[in-house]
Amino acid sequence: MAIDRKKIIELMSKIDVLPDENGIIEGFNVYVNQLPTKFWNSFAERLTNKAENPDILQAKEYLLYNAAHECGYHTGYGIITSEEWNAVVAPMIEKVPEDILFGAYAVFTAWGWADAEIVELIPNERMVIRAYNYYESDIVKFGYSNKLSAYMIAGVSAAFMDLAYGGEYDPKGKPIGTFECKQIKGIETGDSYGEFVVTRAK
Repeated sequence: MAIDRKKIIELMSKIDVLPDENGIIEGFNVYVNQLPTKFWNSFAERLTNKAENPDILQAKEYLLYNAAHECGYHTGYGIITSEEWNAVVAPMIEKVPEDILFGAYAVFTAWGWADAEIVELIPNERMVIRAYNYYESDIVKFGYSNKLSAYMIAGVSAAFMDLAYGGEYDPKGKPIGTFECKQIKGIETGDSYGEFVVTRAK
């Protein structure tokens, strides 16, 4: 494969992305914020743990997943059209869009969101992601969770497949939902890694 994951992580990790006075970071054609993982994890856990019944829990979890799905779609597009991407990753790309997907997860790792990589890819059909460390797994510090909680990786993984195989990028996000992702393992529930399976939405 043309994509050199280690080199991408090494080079992208050296890029300074410093926040402004409001904690907003501009880079890779996108804006992100710098807040402690504890903030996001405690928000998601408080929201989901107060679900009165399974239907309410499912609805709340979908909202968290969908927020990551929409964000991942637009942020992912910003990343793969950025100057930084064109300088580091684009020269390695030989097969489109598969190499773009592998490169995107290297950037995902370099940014510190998750040490995640593709372990299986059937073009236009299925992708399996394995994550050995991710910010949502930090809830194990407070004891194992009773549920899989990596909504961000799941949503972003579905979004990456939408970008790869869902058609031309649409600023209004119309291809969002072409693919869906299910988390099947999680560090937060005692597994040694998280695993995520992306397939076409039914």
